[in-house]
Amino acid sequence: MNRITLAIIALFSAAIVLYWQVQVKRSQQESSTIESGVRPDFVVDDLRSVEFDEKGEVHTRVTATHMEHFDSSNLTFFTNPVYLVYPDEGKTQWRLSAETGNLNKNTGKVVLETNVIIDAIAPHEPIQSLSTTVLELDLNTMIMTSDDKITIKGNGFNVQGTGLYADLNAQEVHLLSQVVGIYETN
Repeated sequence: MNRITLAIIALFSAAIVLYWQVQVKRSQQESSTIESGVRPDFVVDDLRSVEFDEKGEVHTRVTATHMEHFDSSNLTFFTNPVYLVYPDEGKTQWRLSAETGNLNKNTGKVVLETNVIIDAIAPHEPIQSLSTTVLELDLNTMIMTSDDKITIKGNGFNVQGTGLYADLNAQEVHLLSQVVGIYETN
């Protein structure tokens, strides 16, 4: 055999080996996806959603850069979610944002995680912003809870504490422990 024939055989052999490696990796990925059985039923990029209550009034508005919904568990996962919540009076009062979040449709609870910021929409609200690392919101009762460190900034005061219980319908916010505040006089 001459050198050209050997080069052609080596080239085809290399192509077959590379093709085989790609097929093995692809089959491993498919088998791991099938084994875990976790594939979203639908995926949305640049989500914009409005949910209405029984009276036909806006209950929540949600935007997110990415969303995945799983029908089997009735869970929805969000990337960069922003929730506008409308308590009993139907006027938006709070804007909740985070880096990640999930919604359990069975319980009606939203869990927001990583850089959670809650902003008051109206400038006259005493509490202007609240920040934490993890927050749970029950959309049925409009009650927010957290066990983590909370920082509240308001008109003329800053407060830090650990743990939160907030009833948005009653417009009450309670820090549960280790509360420290700084108040400014006008």
